[in-house]
Amino acid sequence: MAYAGLFLTAFLAATLLPAQSEAVLIGLILSKQYSIYLLVFVATLGNCIGSLVNWYLGTYLNHFRTRVWFPVSEASLNRAQNFYQKYGAWSLLLSWLPIIGDPLTMIAGFMRMPLWQFICLIILAKGGRYLLLAWLTVS
Repeated sequence: MAYAGLFLTAFLAATLLPAQSEAVLIGLILSKQYSIYLLVFVATLGNCIGSLVNWYLGTYLNHFRTRVWFPVSEASLNRAQNFYQKYGAWSLLLSWLPIIGDPLTMIAGFMRMPLWQFICLIILAKGGRYLLLAWLTVS
């Protein structure tokens, strides 16, 4: 049950919904009842799948950008696209950061980033964060 809760929290944390997967991961590690490696894997998997949802949303929402009801202003969209074009795919290595990370994954879909490249960078960024967090917790 703990692994499922961690997966769900990590999944939600990667979407635009607020969730604190780091706190859940640290709590489970400190309980010393679960495999640290499996906890890191489950958290990474949930967070990456949540980011994948954002990527798909970005590709889908691109079709509606000219509509009046579109939730993002053209100016905000242009700023995000300029950032992405300036720093490119490597900007996804910042996808683990609060506030800017989730929109970056959506912009990657919006910009039609190849899925294989997206997945590789997301695993690296999010998995690296959870590995570092686990290491800091047990050290």
